[in-house]
Amino acid sequence: IRLKAPLNVSSALSEDEYLSHAWSLGKMNVVAKNYIGLGYHPTLTPTVILRNIFENPGWYTAYTPYQAEIAQGRLEAILNFQTMVIELTGMEIANASLLDEGTAAAEAMALLFDVRSRDQKKNNINKFFVSEEIFPQTLSVLQTRSTPIGVELVVGNYENFDFSTDFFGAILQYPGKFGQIHDYKSFIEKASHNEIKVAVAADILSLTLLTPPGEMGAAVVVGTTQRFGIPLGYGGPHAAYFATKDEYKRSMPGRIIGVTLDTDGNRALRMALQTREQHIKRDKATSNICTAQVLLSVMAGMYAVYHGPKGLRYIANKVHAMAVTLEDALEKLGFYQTNTAFFDTIVIKCDAKKVKEIAEQNEVNFYYIDENTVSISLNETTS
Repeated sequence: IRLKAPLNVSSALSEDEYLSHAWSLGKMNVVAKNYIGLGYHPTLTPTVILRNIFENPGWYTAYTPYQAEIAQGRLEAILNFQTMVIELTGMEIANASLLDEGTAAAEAMALLFDVRSRDQKKNNINKFFVSEEIFPQTLSVLQTRSTPIGVELVVGNYENFDFSTDFFGAILQYPGKFGQIHDYKSFIEKASHNEIKVAVAADILSLTLLTPPGEMGAAVVVGTTQRFGIPLGYGGPHAAYFATKDEYKRSMPGRIIGVTLDTDGNRALRMALQTREQHIKRDKATSNICTAQVLLSVMAGMYAVYHGPKGLRYIANKVHAMAVTLEDALEKLGFYQTNTAFFDTIVIKCDAKKVKEIAEQNEVNFYYIDENTVSISLNETTS
């Protein structure tokens, strides 16, 4: 619709004027210390990654690796990310990243819906169980994405789940949104007896210490790699990871980088399973140019390379030790902590309103569950 009057836009600024304007707007933000958790944690980006990848146009303008012959370095970095995810989750195959944890969880739901047994499809089994301990933003995406594909969500406590044959799948959070760690092995075993496939949304740093969901029998493992050196960035973007069993690879979303041989018999990398890609499958593709967060997944993969397995475990142990230290100090002050097993997040019984007032004066953000409960998530920047 064409406007009758010209647009009410002020005159253009020069690049320099615009940058100083943006800078002054940025200064109005209060950058507090964040202990909210829920899948987001302050991180330390190694300077070498910041300078050579994040601030390097050779990496940050990366689009999509269709031309394998000129993208070998990038493909190797993505393969690296996939390998890291496979090793930490205990799964067989992983993709080159997705947009964020919520999207990855929705894709896990769609994959499990797609790989239902013949009987389940014939009987239109469409219920999907969601643990009430899932992150709220993930639940929102699941609610949005379940409707168009005809999935009915049932949210509840995983301990009370009845494993009815009306369900084709379930998703659990590991550790839970308030930091409690559960052993899901028997849940997953019971579910698979009833032809219910289980997805687990897992904190990738905690997997350096905890039993990986793959070893518990999970069908899909998803999560965010934000903890691996990616700045908070006021909420995003952050690369998700998605790992599953080899038998589901045709239904898997996102791109997959694989190893092959070139015409001279040398090792080469290329996009695998291209029949799933948009340039071949068009609108039926499970992978397209906007499926991945390539720059951020490369950074997360390089963070793992930079620290190595021992370094990652050291960071995870340090984060856990901080949480235990804080728990001990608070108990000495007479505060009661409710998580029986935790990685980085403790839940304290106290007057939340009073705590919030003092915390905000000191530019500290906690997560206020209700009037009597405060949750605190520690991270690698905590001193």
